[in-house]
Amino acid sequence: MTFPRASGILLHPTSLPNDFGIGDLGDSAYRFVDFLAHAKQTYWQILPLGPTGYGDSPYQCFSAFAGNTNLISPEILVDEELLTQEEIDDRPEFPEGKVDFGTVIDWKNGLLEKAYQRFRLTTSVNLRGSFETFSQQVASWLDEYALFRAIKATQGQKLWLEWDDPLKLRHEEALLAAREELVEEIRAQKFYQFLFFKQWTRLKNYTNGKGIKVLGDIPIFVSLDSADVWCNPGEFKLEEDGTPKVVAGVPPDYFSKTGQLWGNPIYDWDKMKSDGFKWWIERFKFTLKTVDIVRVDHFRGFAASWEVPGGDETAENGRWVNVPGMKLFQTLNSELGNLPVIAEDLGLITPDVEELRDEFGFPGMRILQFAFGGDTKNIDLPHNYIKNCAAYTGTHDNDTTVAWFNSQVGDDSTRDKAQIKREHDFCLNYLNSDGKEIEWDFIRAVWASVANTAVAPMQDLLGLGTEARMNLPASESGNWQWRANDGDFSDELCKRLRELTELYGRAKEDE
Repeated sequence: MTFPRASGILLHPTSLPNDFGIGDLGDSAYRFVDFLAHAKQTYWQILPLGPTGYGDSPYQCFSAFAGNTNLISPEILVDEELLTQEEIDDRPEFPEGKVDFGTVIDWKNGLLEKAYQRFRLTTSVNLRGSFETFSQQVASWLDEYALFRAIKATQGQKLWLEWDDPLKLRHEEALLAAREELVEEIRAQKFYQFLFFKQWTRLKNYTNGKGIKVLGDIPIFVSLDSADVWCNPGEFKLEEDGTPKVVAGVPPDYFSKTGQLWGNPIYDWDKMKSDGFKWWIERFKFTLKTVDIVRVDHFRGFAASWEVPGGDETAENGRWVNVPGMKLFQTLNSELGNLPVIAEDLGLITPDVEELRDEFGFPGMRILQFAFGGDTKNIDLPHNYIKNCAAYTGTHDNDTTVAWFNSQVGDDSTRDKAQIKREHDFCLNYLNSDGKEIEWDFIRAVWASVANTAVAPMQDLLGLGTEARMNLPASESGNWQWRANDGDFSDELCKRLRELTELYGRAKEDE
């Protein structure tokens, strides 16, 4: 699919400002959409919307289909009389500018339980009917996900591999007993998903009504601790006891000297191919109902996966194993039509990855922060961009542009002092910049380029430093926490972004 000349901003909903400890799908989300519309942006890019597990990463979720209930707006639940104002006012003291996930999760889970108890007593035919309709429409994944979460709650939230064998290995009698004993918790889990998707659908419809498309994200892999793996063990390379034979990662790269050991189980591609990639068809179909365009994370994994032995502690000893990506995307195109996909083709890109990407016309990505480490032929330099690509100042895995520009030798960098200085000098020379507003020099360079799609993280618009970094790859704590402040979506910032967007021919036309 060819995308128009346009631009957008990357901001995950958890980073939206409010008084409830974590960004959600309430008022501040609508204000941000209004900000984007007034700035004549075309895209709101987000990270995966799934229910996060250990580490709070949106790339390690309990399901590839379910929604993150931490994003449910308490204010909307008050409007719907599922909560009282007093209940949402009685909240912990949350830190400013970041998410304290532990406190947020405990508090929000308590609110959702209260909302469910009120729903049980409701006489609203519309509410009950809407819930039953939703449950039936998405039963293909919701039934098993709700059972998974209900059992997990009785097991102290332990990884499913640590459950007793009858439940771990899905013995029919054990599952039947669990469905009978946990019927109320299963229904509650379904209700929480109903609330999430009700709020998300309303917000997405508002966003689309402003002429803005939601650019979502499909992580190539799923978490080991997920309903997807527990329910479909035959689709993954697992031992008989459920432990992974091999796990996913990437070899040593820009971000890590020992590679990145993600730990996700690897798909049994032969099995998936034999059943016509049914799971992938359902996954893409559902995702494209949830968002408008999909950024496929780690696209190179559809040509070959870096498979690391299950017991290894780093990703250094992995090997590349071929994947039938060509057949997969042919099948997806046949079933779903021309896919609106952006391929995250970063890292070690080989000719087979490029062939797969180009066969389907998917735009790849260019990252300006990666542009200054080589010579003038570096594909991340704007003069080497092509139209059919998506250009970014940086991604959720990069430090902010300001922090990158001011970086020093240290544990978070694989560059030495000389390399940092060379990149710094090359950057200033290339952009004809004095460095005082390096973030806007980056935005201007990306917006001015021929790339059809231009995106900047909200942190770069705000000129923030490393304290606003969203994620440091290969680290396990301190990530995904950054939040914007109430005054960040200012008229002044909106005007500046709009003028730059109009200047370089990326402005969304008024509806």
